[in-house]
Amino acid sequence: MIEKQNIIVLGAIEFSSIVIGLKALDQMVKVAPIQIIDARTISSGKYLIIVSGDVASVEYAFNAGCHTGEDYIVDKLFLPQVHPDVIPAIGNTINIGEWDTIGIIETLSIVSGIESADSAAKKGGIKIIEIRLADGYGGKSYVKMMGSLDAVQSAVQAGTAKAREKNLLGMDTIIPQPHNEIKPFFMK
Repeated sequence: MIEKQNIIVLGAIEFSSIVIGLKALDQMVKVAPIQIIDARTISSGKYLIIVSGDVASVEYAFNAGCHTGEDYIVDKLFLPQVHPDVIPAIGNTINIGEWDTIGIIETLSIVSGIESADSAAKKGGIKIIEIRLADGYGGKSYVKMMGSLDAVQSAVQAGTAKAREKNLLGMDTIIPQPHNEIKPFFMK
């Protein structure tokens, strides 16, 4: 079994059909030895698959999933060198000691949220705190990050670029010097 912290390859596909998503998942695990990170029904009647493993296996499985559900794909991502902050932050809140500038990116698809987090993290100087995927968010996702003001500004710009290009950016914001009273609500 692959440990989450050692994963360097990520494949994610978001389908508009639950049935097609389940069929694609079956095809993906039949064609290659992959680790399923997440596979589930999400808000708005969509289906999400996130997998990992070695580059060849993930690529082969990813292609099989895309082929199976090609007419029902909302968004997709094959990421052979995912930033190490991304996997642990999917569905989790990472507690950090420093309380600095906050950056938040909201996307209209789950996959674009993961992609935004990876781009922001690769820009450097920030820590991905959380990546929330769809549950209770109407099929959207959001990414929280922290760092210095300059680093967060650069990371948010990098993280929103691809989502904006794909017309899947919801909103983004930067909160310099956040008040300590919001910390318990931010770290949930």
